[in-house]
Amino acid sequence: MIKQYMTRPQGSIILLHTQVVLSTTSDSTSKLKLNMTEGRSSPALLSDDFYEPFLSKLAKNRQPDRIRVLIPLESRPGLISFLAGKPNPEMFPLTSLSFTARDPQDPSKEIPIDLTPEELKVALQYNYTDGVPALRDWIHELQEHVHKRKKDESWKVSIGAGSQDLIYKAITALVNPGDPVLVETPAYGGTIPMFTTLGCDISEVETDAEGLSSQSLRKILEEWPASKPKPKVLYTVPYGCNPTGITTTTERRLEVLKLAREHNFLILEDDPYYFLYYGAAPRPPSYFELDGSQPEVGRVIRFDSFSKMLSSGFRLGFVSGPTYLIAAMDLHSSTANLQPSSLSQIVALSILKRWGLSGFLKHGDTVAEFYKQKRDKFEAAMKKHLSGLAEWDTPKAGMFFWFKILLPEGPDQHDSEPLITTKAFEKGVLAIPGTVFLPNAGKSPYVRVSFSLLGEEDIDEALKRLKEAILELKAEAKASSTS
Repeated sequence: MIKQYMTRPQGSIILLHTQVVLSTTSDSTSKLKLNMTEGRSSPALLSDDFYEPFLSKLAKNRQPDRIRVLIPLESRPGLISFLAGKPNPEMFPLTSLSFTARDPQDPSKEIPIDLTPEELKVALQYNYTDGVPALRDWIHELQEHVHKRKKDESWKVSIGAGSQDLIYKAITALVNPGDPVLVETPAYGGTIPMFTTLGCDISEVETDAEGLSSQSLRKILEEWPASKPKPKVLYTVPYGCNPTGITTTTERRLEVLKLAREHNFLILEDDPYYFLYYGAAPRPPSYFELDGSQPEVGRVIRFDSFSKMLSSGFRLGFVSGPTYLIAAMDLHSSTANLQPSSLSQIVALSILKRWGLSGFLKHGDTVAEFYKQKRDKFEAAMKKHLSGLAEWDTPKAGMFFWFKILLPEGPDQHDSEPLITTKAFEKGVLAIPGTVFLPNAGKSPYVRVSFSLLGEEDIDEALKRLKEAILELKAEAKASSTS
């Protein structure tokens, strides 16, 4: 058994914290496996050897930490371990931890929480690369309840230092330098450098009021040069997208999943705003949920975050996706940062256990309603100050407005950057010009603003200043055209 953990055959991925080694072959013709459950066929799950060609050279070359892969053996009854260089907890100065959390059923009340000695022992010590098992179990329960995905569908959960940490590890596990990739545009600014650093050939997939444009995606793929390999991944933020605030419709999501099968790519579903949905219509199902009912199951890697629901300072996110691919990401973690913070995980878990799943979902409703009210107040101020000067679609989730400034005709009529970085800033307004969110650079008349923190007075004053900046620019342009 120990030999299993200590060796790694060429071209294989080790599943950390299980007594399994998955060897892959160069033959990727066997792509599907059909499981039988209770006399009926379950979804056709993409097999491990299907995913091997998707892995980057870096992921294939990663070697496991030959000590950390042995850690699960320490739980074997009767075993005396000389294994890990864990510090002795008797020398840790923290001896207790007590705090309060809001009661999700009545946010005006507080729930006292005292970490038990056992919880504190786990919180202060090294733990598994993919996260504390009890927290992973809680997340599995969440994903099964919310996204209708059962644990036996060849997917697993891994916890990271925020979802951005996990997105970076997924990209480096799947993308080689110079590879073509599909990125919805405008795109989250924190992800763009991940692709540009690798020198990726980025194809920008258009978005509109209904989210990612499947028509744009299809056009890109059907016109793809036969001499070039097609992209292996599509990156998208489907709820309350940062920066556009748009939520992709169910119809669009199904079309994208169909294209993923037709053109053989994986979907990176970055979804930190899922629980911040406050649209009037029912929330569309996630790509991860829809994937579970497709003819081939296993084309979605989903990224969630506790940042908007519990605390951004916890730096806790989690990924759900095909076991084989998540295992490749775990190999990255085992050598990069060993594991996510045990203390953050245990504090978060202590809250989640005391709330229960129903309490967490109730808290999500409260958070969504909070941001809905913030949105409504912000939009009222936009109508007051920017009507006739800007155009926008009302967001149904998240914490951002993405609006097009109706700039005067001239060399900068399609570029908000000069206005935002000079005139608006000089008047005391800090916002982000749309060009920041274009993977391949270029000009944009759009601006992104966040409404998550500001009070009504600050919102009103900021938009008043922005209006003054726009009017001043228009006056200058008019004077220039008549001179």
